[in-house]
Amino acid sequence: MFEIIPGILENDWVEIERKINLVKSFARVVHIDIIDGKFASNTTFLDPKPFAKYTKDILFEVHLMVEEPIQYLKPFADAGFKRFLGHIEKMSDQVEFVAQGELLGEVGLAIDGPTQLDAIKVPYTDLDSILIMTIKAGESGQVFVPEHLKKIEILRSAQNDMRIEIDGGINDKTIVESHNAGATRFVANSFLFNSSDPQARYQLLQKQLE
Repeated sequence: MFEIIPGILENDWVEIERKINLVKSFARVVHIDIIDGKFASNTTFLDPKPFAKYTKDILFEVHLMVEEPIQYLKPFADAGFKRFLGHIEKMSDQVEFVAQGELLGEVGLAIDGPTQLDAIKVPYTDLDSILIMTIKAGESGQVFVPEHLKKIEILRSAQNDMRIEIDGGINDKTIVESHNAGATRFVANSFLFNSSDPQARYQLLQKQLE
């Protein structure tokens, strides 16, 4: 089963809420990017509490581009998040992150564009999903880097039933390339929200996967 997931990367709650309201009538899952200024140079809105008014109606996943993402698991779970994706680049204990995340919902590991698959030290079978960045993590609106699709092909051949999520530069062209490489979840940010009709863009992405 494929999922097209609106991604929101913002440092202002008003803008986050505006985007949630734009997609909540048609999206089953919403992806929230969290950046602490240590993992990447910019920062996002970091308070999970305001999301609680929406998490009963939509599945929210948090993409933790932060130092030691384990510290964010419980606060976001308390706000109703059900899916947790932690970047390994500034994570000191992948096994413990996965163990703690499993107690709270679905848990996956994320790797940045330049990071190789062998940096993942947890067996693939212990993960609900793996997120592959097709850009350098940190900002929306970047150009898709097709070379990173090789990691998806390797993952798919190694673990046929793995849920592979892709994030970065997804549009009506790159979603086809990503799907052909083996991805099953597609995070779309600029392609949806830079449009006057995000729902039409969402439906176009769905059509590309048919």
